[in-house]
Amino acid sequence: MAQSTSFFFLIALLAFAPICFSFKSNYNGNLYPQYYYKSCPKAQEIVKSVVARAVAKEARMAASLLRLHFHDCFVKGCDASLLLDSSRGIVTEKRSNPNRNSARGFEVIDEIKSALEKECPQTVSCADILALAARDSTVLAGGPNWEVPLGRRDARGASLSGSNNDIPAPNNTFNTILTKFKRQGLDLVDLVALSGSHTIGNSRCTSFRQRLYNQSGNSKPDSTLDQSYAAQLRNKCPKSGGDNNLFFLDFVSPTKFDNSYFKLLLASKGLLNSDQVLTTKSQASLALVKQYAENNALFFDHFAKSMVKMGNISPLTGSKGEIRKNCRKINSS
Repeated sequence: MAQSTSFFFLIALLAFAPICFSFKSNYNGNLYPQYYYKSCPKAQEIVKSVVARAVAKEARMAASLLRLHFHDCFVKGCDASLLLDSSRGIVTEKRSNPNRNSARGFEVIDEIKSALEKECPQTVSCADILALAARDSTVLAGGPNWEVPLGRRDARGASLSGSNNDIPAPNNTFNTILTKFKRQGLDLVDLVALSGSHTIGNSRCTSFRQRLYNQSGNSKPDSTLDQSYAAQLRNKCPKSGGDNNLFFLDFVSPTKFDNSYFKLLLASKGLLNSDQVLTTKSQASLALVKQYAENNALFFDHFAKSMVKMGNISPLTGSKGEIRKNCRKINSS
């Protein structure tokens, strides 16, 4: 077992060898990939190493780390506010509806931060760790590689209300989800491409139960959900109880980052309402789903570009914010 884990770890590191996507036109002026080249030259290597070990231990962790970056950026920008625990007037975002009993991987971020603090104290921000871990997780799962613009600083506060209101929810309508993306400076292509991250990971029964039993308040299942698939889901997701039972978002290749998620949407087998509405509520979004289902390279290209764009949402730079010593709490004044 130890030998196989070591072998996977080696292969995981080699996964970063392919030429990565580079989108200089999308870089925020204050963020750039070489930010730590002099101040902490081993920073990216350290992040990759810890993430690779974590994913080798548990494949699901790749999706969990990717999701942390998304849930952080949609609330006050990419500033690691999500990582803060409640203390000194701070109410943690971990208690919000999208994150409670759901967001995970914090201990991996802690391990990365600890290693970086030993290598170059108070230099690499927790916000940048989230951005790098999201990229590395994607690559380890077989997805695209890209250069991550760096130089973000960490917030000194959190926003529970922002986390509850700004992160798209599984039961949101298509227009509500698109509005939440546009609020962050993202567009329809970003919405569909980034939804493709659901090619890996899991969702809880409570996140899609209404689709199985009472989608529109009429005690009937969602008519846009393949009924044979719905019957399978009902076996482990009853009308009551089993809230935390886990289901693959992409049951065809649940740990491989590919375009099978989009093929499932076209077969009416998207797990979440927020997945399936990409094919049922907008012709433009349906056209993108079809393109990605037919062309994995196009999906990878758009996903990488959209991740860079998302990572540029309202970063703290210069003298704003701080570089936390511990990602779970602000520095002592």
